[in-house]
Amino acid sequence: MRHLLIIIIILSTLTASAQKNSLKGTVTVNNEPLAYATVALIGTKHGTTTNDKGFYEIKNIEPGEYTILFSSIGYFPERIKVTIATGEPVTQHAELKEGSSKLNEVVVTGVSRATELRSNTVPIVVLSKKDIDQHVNNNIIDAIVKGIPGVTAVTTGPNISKPFIRGLGYNRVLTLYDGIRQEGQQWGDEHGIEVDQYGISRAEVIKGPASLTYGSDALAGVINLIPYIPNGEDGKLNGDIITDYHSNNGLIGSSLGLSYKKNDWKYAFRATGKAAHNYQNKVDGYVYNSAFQEYIFSGMAKVDKKWGSSQFAITAYNNKQEIPDGSRDSLTRRFTVQVAEAGNDNIKNRPFAPQEWMTSYGVTPLHQHIQHYRIYNKTEIKLGDGIFASALGWQQSVRREYNHPTQPDQAGLYVTLNTLNYDFRYSPQVVNGWETSFGVNGIAQTNRNKNGTDFPIPDYNLFDIGGFFFVKKSIGKTDISGGVRYDTRNIKWNDFYVGENPANGFEQRVTATDPSGTLQFPSFKHTYHGISGSLGLTYNVSERVLLKANIARGYRAPNITEIGSNGLDPGAHIVYLGNRTFKPEFSLQQDLGFIAYLKDADFILEVFNNQISNYIYQSRLDDASGNPVINVLGNTTYQYQQSKARLYGAEFTFNLHPHNAKWFELNNSAAYVIGLNQNEKLIAQSNGAARYLPFIPPLHMRSEVKLKLQGTYGIFSKVCFRAEADAYAAQNKFYALNDTETPTQGYTLINAGIGSTLKAKSGKPICELFFQADNLFNVAYQSNLNRLKYFEYYNASPNGRSGIYNIGRNLSVKVIVPF
Repeated sequence: MRHLLIIIIILSTLTASAQKNSLKGTVTVNNEPLAYATVALIGTKHGTTTNDKGFYEIKNIEPGEYTILFSSIGYFPERIKVTIATGEPVTQHAELKEGSSKLNEVVVTGVSRATELRSNTVPIVVLSKKDIDQHVNNNIIDAIVKGIPGVTAVTTGPNISKPFIRGLGYNRVLTLYDGIRQEGQQWGDEHGIEVDQYGISRAEVIKGPASLTYGSDALAGVINLIPYIPNGEDGKLNGDIITDYHSNNGLIGSSLGLSYKKNDWKYAFRATGKAAHNYQNKVDGYVYNSAFQEYIFSGMAKVDKKWGSSQFAITAYNNKQEIPDGSRDSLTRRFTVQVAEAGNDNIKNRPFAPQEWMTSYGVTPLHQHIQHYRIYNKTEIKLGDGIFASALGWQQSVRREYNHPTQPDQAGLYVTLNTLNYDFRYSPQVVNGWETSFGVNGIAQTNRNKNGTDFPIPDYNLFDIGGFFFVKKSIGKTDISGGVRYDTRNIKWNDFYVGENPANGFEQRVTATDPSGTLQFPSFKHTYHGISGSLGLTYNVSERVLLKANIARGYRAPNITEIGSNGLDPGAHIVYLGNRTFKPEFSLQQDLGFIAYLKDADFILEVFNNQISNYIYQSRLDDASGNPVINVLGNTTYQYQQSKARLYGAEFTFNLHPHNAKWFELNNSAAYVIGLNQNEKLIAQSNGAARYLPFIPPLHMRSEVKLKLQGTYGIFSKVCFRAEADAYAAQNKFYALNDTETPTQGYTLINAGIGSTLKAKSGKPICELFFQADNLFNVAYQSNLNRLKYFEYYNASPNGRSGIYNIGRNLSVKVIVPF
């Protein structure tokens, strides 16, 4: 009997296997193959992507009736019913139509489960790899600024851009890499984002408080940078080579990406190198000490099983970044070089920077050296119809800033930041349309000063934890979502003494018993608490028209420099003074949105009002005579302040893409924000100079014309011409107290470009080629968010120009070779 049962089981298994069938076909657009389109059987685990010839095949499908979903970003999805029976494989082709499928795009940021963009109640924008590739950028933040209204950046030269969302930045914008929060001493003015710009497939940006899912530091919003993994056939090595060149600063960028899939495993690797000499503009000529060298490596391995998936990844970032100090000759305005230490340094008698240094790719002795390492795991486990997700990561940021010309190997600032990220969440099965999720996440962090001579912040230990509950429900045409969160953050440090180092004549950390020691950071311990939440709805007027409304309360604990700083940050050329009595920031923001992705046009209008209590900002210190307080020669002193604040504004987008003229696009956007300081006492004392908040961008308008040639011209296909006007109004609403900020003139930059795909006779793509001209007419301008605008040593200039100007005309070319 036992042997008979075994035979029956074997026969049954063979029969069942024999009854399974396969589905195959091609996906095309305008009769051309569509590579890497998604093909899925709705309601099953079966799915795949098309290869570079638009072909797909799904094997081992049980007989039955199914609905196939064909989709790809930039095209309308197509649903086709099919019957799978025994016998010959079933063939089903699909033709997708070009159009705006953005409302159907799936997003993963700020939600409990991956969900369509249309049903997300918070303002969220997606920037695709296609959008990123079509613009040649100095870094990934610049690409987001160009592509998403309401996002700006504080810059320190071409390679350092700190994101701001609707006038709020620094630790209020939470930057994620693949869902893992980025931690790299981001409190500094000149501390950029340690991410490979060539390795990003898409950016998802939440505009507004996102504390519900992420806790503190997401008060202004979230930027989630999702790594790019080249798709390809199973068992075949795939990848791409990217080469980038910029004429203005000679930037040379190269990146190699590789991927391999085999059965349930997927692997990816990327190596990137960038180098640039000093940038130039027609006012300053070459801006001395603005060169950089950057090298990045990343690797990933992911397994997909019936029980779920698990992904391991590692990144290594190494950047040597020069930071200009703005010193120059008072008459010729030529840049000069610091050659003596502060006590012996005469700014008015420094030697000229040699001309050959201006176009050298070497890095000068006075520079920053930033290293960032990260390793993390993301795992999803299917528990019935529910999903348990975990994310664990460790990252280390090592920052050295060299500012001693007589001892160039001695770092001024030398800090190491270690961060452990953790995130655990569970999404039960959907019951009667109710989608819920709850979890806990946070960070554990330590900062340590090493062998430096300047100590702007103390050694500290930080532990942050928060729990949240999220719920979502669709009722007819209305999607409703919301939730609540509670956070706690503990930060502490011990007494920190600084004294003389007899070996080099500078300062060093010493013990309390050292006779030369002074107490720079008295011990501190505090726990911050915050409750945040949101409630919003999306009303689907039609398949293409939406109305959105959301109200959210955000929370942010003060960062280390705001409560603990007391010293010079050499790279920023700023002496920071914090205030340990600061309270957490809380915001209450209301958002209203109207979104219409129509047949021939897109129309988006978003308005917001944000009231913030305990808002923290920098203010320059002046003495009784009205002169800047100079605690360290050549560096400005800033004291952090706290008050109530209000920010309100709107973003508007109108894109015209006539259905009957597919060769033409007209894209327009505008963004405007007002930031008001509500410290009435300070405003009265300053005669209105403190009325506005610092670092608020002016009205920004952008208009772009695209001409997309239809058909193929020899080896050229998908030829696209574009021209754009990027206009910033004058900013006369600024924080003027003690000349912290000054007025900024308006300007308009004209940019143009052409892109094309080159194909072999077989039809296989050879490469993508992009030419671009930025600031085509070489306009001399200063952004109000350009920190170098304030790098000036003299009260007057012979040419009437003060500070350092932004980059001039830049011609660039980018080549992407897939294989």
